[in-house]
Amino acid sequence: METIRKPRPKFLTAEWRKLVMVNYEIDPKELQAFVPQKTEIDYWNGKTYVSLVGFMFLNTKVLGIKFPFHVNFEEVNLRFYVRHKYQNEWRRGVVFIKEIVPKWMIANIANWRFNENYVSLPMRHEIVHAKDQLRTVYEWKFAGEWQSLQVQANPTSQPLVAGSQEEFIAEHYWGYAAGHKNQTIEYEVGHPAWEVYQVNQVDVQCDFARLYGEQFKTYMEAPPASAFLAEGSPIFVCKGSKI
Repeated sequence: METIRKPRPKFLTAEWRKLVMVNYEIDPKELQAFVPQKTEIDYWNGKTYVSLVGFMFLNTKVLGIKFPFHVNFEEVNLRFYVRHKYQNEWRRGVVFIKEIVPKWMIANIANWRFNENYVSLPMRHEIVHAKDQLRTVYEWKFAGEWQSLQVQANPTSQPLVAGSQEEFIAEHYWGYAAGHKNQTIEYEVGHPAWEVYQVNQVDVQCDFARLYGEQFKTYMEAPPASAFLAEGSPIFVCKGSKI
């Protein structure tokens, strides 16, 4: 008899918009210390990637409630890709090295509820959608200096191509984090497939070693393997559970 999975309660709903995704190939051994129990690194064509991602959090509700001054804000995160086998299916998910938001309350709730590694820093953004290009910039102030993630893209989006690297990067619908006592927290992230914009120019100004760790510097100071801009959509994040 087929097992019907009971829907998990939604913890957060929002829109994620204008997601800049800059992807770097990395030696998987550099990520082993971050891999939660019961998950394994997810490869694309035999290669391992970390992604520096910047986007807008819009219309944010926690348990159906909008909190004043915490509805619309930026986020920049560094993440990599894992999978977890549940019954006879592989759940493909992400693990976050670090997530930056401008609101300390958002950071504290996420760290408490999902055991993530959020930090709160001053942030700002600029999105200019002109006739001939789409310019998207996310900035954060770290160690007294503004750092940035910026792309210039074609102004018209296209559907994801099946089997492409963009599809691999964007189509992960689970999050995993290392919990206490070697337990792993799993939470579902839901959204429709995103359309993407072709990126023509990338500019990343970041002190990778100080922000993320010395082991990431060599890989992320090299030219990225790829970059794209996803339009985004409404999303939901379910309550986490231990696996």
